[in-house]
Amino acid sequence: MFDLAIVGAGIIGLSCARAAALQGLRTVVIDRDAEACGASVRNFGFITVTGQERGTSWARARRSCAIWEDVARQAGISILQRGLWMTTRRPEAAAVLEAFVHTEMGEGCHILSRAQAAARCPELVGPDVQAVLHSSVDLRVESREALPKIAAWLAERHGVVFLRQTAVLSVEPPKLETSRGIVAAGAAVVCPGDDVVSLFAHRIAKYQPTRCKLQMLRLADPGFRLPGAVMSDLGLVRYAGYSALPEAALLRARLEAEQGEHLRHGIHLIAVQSADGSLVVGDSHHYATTPDFFADERVDRLILDEFAAATGRPPSAVRERWIGTYPSCTDRTLFIDAPSRAVRIVMITSGSGASTGFAIGEEVVGDLLSRGAANDDS
Repeated sequence: MFDLAIVGAGIIGLSCARAAALQGLRTVVIDRDAEACGASVRNFGFITVTGQERGTSWARARRSCAIWEDVARQAGISILQRGLWMTTRRPEAAAVLEAFVHTEMGEGCHILSRAQAAARCPELVGPDVQAVLHSSVDLRVESREALPKIAAWLAERHGVVFLRQTAVLSVEPPKLETSRGIVAAGAAVVCPGDDVVSLFAHRIAKYQPTRCKLQMLRLADPGFRLPGAVMSDLGLVRYAGYSALPEAALLRARLEAEQGEHLRHGIHLIAVQSADGSLVVGDSHHYATTPDFFADERVDRLILDEFAAATGRPPSAVRERWIGTYPSCTDRTLFIDAPSRAVRIVMITSGSGASTGFAIGEEVVGDLLSRGAANDDS
């Protein structure tokens, strides 16, 4: 008999497993795949604090970033980059940066003039750069390596049991019906990723989630090291921590006039660097109940055009291309639903699982414990 069963071994499931293990709960994680293959590994590995939505999301990101530091050390995960390099090339974008650093969200951030940025990283200061926001509080890991290491650490250090290649058919604690038979657990957390139909479909449907499709690329080593994750003007109208500021309205109007096609495809720039020097670059955002899984070369060109405009240099050769998906809601960054006292459904609907997941895991497990559900064997 387990205290807690977690359905889904992506970053949210692993975050809940960590929180449960630290509370001494006997925990099992059940996943239909042999290894993580969804949004948790098809991303940038960018643990983003700077730019998260003001308030609860930003606080969760700060907490999650601190936990990442601890987990990375214990699980042998390399932190490949620290910080953010938000380069701007329009005066309206520079004005958003000035407003941002004067909020509480600007902690750990400062603005570099063009000359200061050129002294730090001349390779990234193109002819149009006006100012750069440099943050020291963000982290970057290689997701496809980090997720398996977290799972191995949870199993070896904390005794978390993993049942892989196992489908969960129903969740009614103290019993979960699976494709391998019955699993007994006092409580359950369902972390379905973008699967909105397999479990609790009627509960999930009330939040009206759709799915977001991303196009991602890996570029060859550009021959120098990035000073942090690189973003650009388009990110200032995408990330709510910036876009909700009054100063962002003028920037959005100018971007709609000058880069309307980029905005229509939901494109903003993130570029991060891997241990081999290669760059993970993206991304775009297209929404559908069932997105197609075909990459549009025109969208990739728009992403690479923004890379060239932001950095002042042509992109290096494309080495990989892939599609990611995650669930999305227009009115919330996540939802935590309680079908019963002993069950929680957790769905991140903003693509911020890596950035906020560890804090959310603590909240979910804490809630179950406060209600006595996670250690009730009755």
